[in-house]
Amino acid sequence: MWERVAETLNQTFLGNSLGQWLGFLLVIVATFIVRTVVRYLIDRWLKKLTERTSTEVDDRILQAFRRPAFFLVYIVGFYLALEILTLPLDPIDVPRFITALFTSLLIVDTAWFLYSATDILALYLKRFTAGTESKLDDQLVPIVSKGCRVVIILLALVMIIQNLGYSVSSLLAGLGLGGLAFALAAKDSLANIFGSVTIFTDRPFQVGDWIKVPGAEGTVEDVGFRSTRIRTFAKTLVSIPNSKLAGDTIENMDARPVRRVKMTIGITYETKADQMEKAVESIREILRSHAGVDQGYWLVYFTDFGTSSLDIFVYYFSKSKVWAEYLEVRQDVNLLIMKKIEELGLEIAFPTQTVYLKKEA
Repeated sequence: MWERVAETLNQTFLGNSLGQWLGFLLVIVATFIVRTVVRYLIDRWLKKLTERTSTEVDDRILQAFRRPAFFLVYIVGFYLALEILTLPLDPIDVPRFITALFTSLLIVDTAWFLYSATDILALYLKRFTAGTESKLDDQLVPIVSKGCRVVIILLALVMIIQNLGYSVSSLLAGLGLGGLAFALAAKDSLANIFGSVTIFTDRPFQVGDWIKVPGAEGTVEDVGFRSTRIRTFAKTLVSIPNSKLAGDTIENMDARPVRRVKMTIGITYETKADQMEKAVESIREILRSHAGVDQGYWLVYFTDFGTSSLDIFVYYFSKSKVWAEYLEVRQDVNLLIMKKIEELGLEIAFPTQTVYLKKEA
């Protein structure tokens, strides 16, 4: 009986005995069983352990490791299964090809894990930037994360190419002229990258600041490697290349501690000198006693004999730089000045002309 079984298993099919094919199938089945066991251990046992901890890092590591671990089981299982078979060497060296293929798959699996693990780096960077006052460094988190992922992908591609038998150095040398052409074509992109580095280091503004640059004015929404996006007050979105923005004059309106009010009040020419003195002193008292006016610096003076009015120059700053609060302070001061002028029996002038006619005898 055992002799018949041995004879049956020794029968060949497609260059391999039935025993080899049976071993191949058993390893494939064992691979799926091991994959199920690994999934159970990760989703039930390891997940419960990470849920008991207060830190989020182990949860991110487990999430990044989960799928690459399943893929690793398949790679090892199918490689061991193929090792049982006798693969042909001519016209193609199939064993060598299988070894190179599975080595490349291992590189892909490792890169997959590292690519997913960049979320852990982003988590630490977010915690670090959350402790700083500047909002601009918060924009570095996704940029650094994307940069790390690009580096991982490029390194994986280089290792795969080298593993397949191609010389990376020869390939790079052969692409020398192409690289030069690419560098010339990408000079604007490189200039934008250096411009973004200048913005991140000098920090002329933060995300959320109101800025004025040549051709645009609004609130900064995002700072990327290529451009900075500004939301205008008309609610349109303007994208400015960082190379241009780094070379332009940037006026940061939110960097000021207070907001300025500058105006001229015209009083009619019927006003007497003593009335003008009272009007000037009354406006000074309004600014002196108003809670919304910054007391660091303000001016009120009778400055000019205008074409149709006697002009009082008023110059002060509101304590709040918020647009709505600034307007509220300005409105309140204007109303108080109007009431005081009315109490003094004076009138605010408007553009007029007086024509004198002379009749000759």
